[in-house]
Amino acid sequence: MTDTSLPDQAAIRAAAARIAPHIRRTPLMRLAGADLGLPHDVILKLELLQASGSFKPRGAFNTLLSGPVPAAGVVAASGGNHGAAVAYAARALGIPAEIFVPELTGPAKRARIEGYGARLVVGGAAYDAARQASEARAAETGALQVHAYDQATVLAGQGTVALEFSEDAPALTHVLVATGGGGLIGGMSAWYAGSGTALVSVEPEGCPTLATALREGRPVPAPVGGVAADSLGARQVGALMFPLAQRAVTAAVLVPDAAILAAQRLLWDAARLVAEPGGAVALAALICGAWVAPPGAQVGVLVCGGNCAPGSVAGA
Repeated sequence: MTDTSLPDQAAIRAAAARIAPHIRRTPLMRLAGADLGLPHDVILKLELLQASGSFKPRGAFNTLLSGPVPAAGVVAASGGNHGAAVAYAARALGIPAEIFVPELTGPAKRARIEGYGARLVVGGAAYDAARQASEARAAETGALQVHAYDQATVLAGQGTVALEFSEDAPALTHVLVATGGGGLIGGMSAWYAGSGTALVSVEPEGCPTLATALREGRPVPAPVGGVAADSLGARQVGALMFPLAQRAVTAAVLVPDAAILAAQRLLWDAARLVAEPGGAVALAALICGAWVAPPGAQVGVLVCGGNCAPGSVAGA
């Protein structure tokens, strides 16, 4: 599979075998509808318990293990979670790493990146500026660039989330997923396309990348802002994920910051889970009614990240 090919189930299965020694098969948790104020139960997949605190090591390990890595090591741009994942994977494999983050990346995520031994470079107001700086650095040094979402090996790695979800909860009819640049929902789309399980993309109102792309028929720039911008604040979705999402995503809904914070607090109150705002976005769609499950639906929600200070969740 080249960097411009679209992943499929075979590529995702191969990625799962490749990365299995390095990642965690994250558990599921069923929450009663009564605990959530909903008429139906919800099955959570707890990727916030993944190594480095988000789903991102799946794509990072798959990329680093899919071919030779230059002596200069790896370079990545990130709002925080992808950078932590690349730093974690690079440390595990003995590879030097340099991570570029924007100024909006919080101290908890910066500390995690540096804690894994990577060189941290802070610059630019938003992710797009960090991405441009990382590309210039890769061109200068010859390092391998690990893109946060627009790289075939990254998409295939993230698709292993869907493989696990489908094996551990085969009766699901709908899966809600937070979307930023689209690497996660793109990889999951490659797995679920044609399966009968519908994918629902959930984005903050301040970062409507996929909703905008689907409306326009192609990836286009969108606003970046709000409480989840450090993890979901890509300027636009990736070119590789877009045709995958067009095939498998049945709805793309937007949620306000207030709903995201309410879902973050509800995860703590109902399950004692400390999710970052981006990790609570998918659940927020159910809490605020942005997406309503049809009668008889079996609903899964991906809790995709937990890289925040515990005290940032009110009452935690």
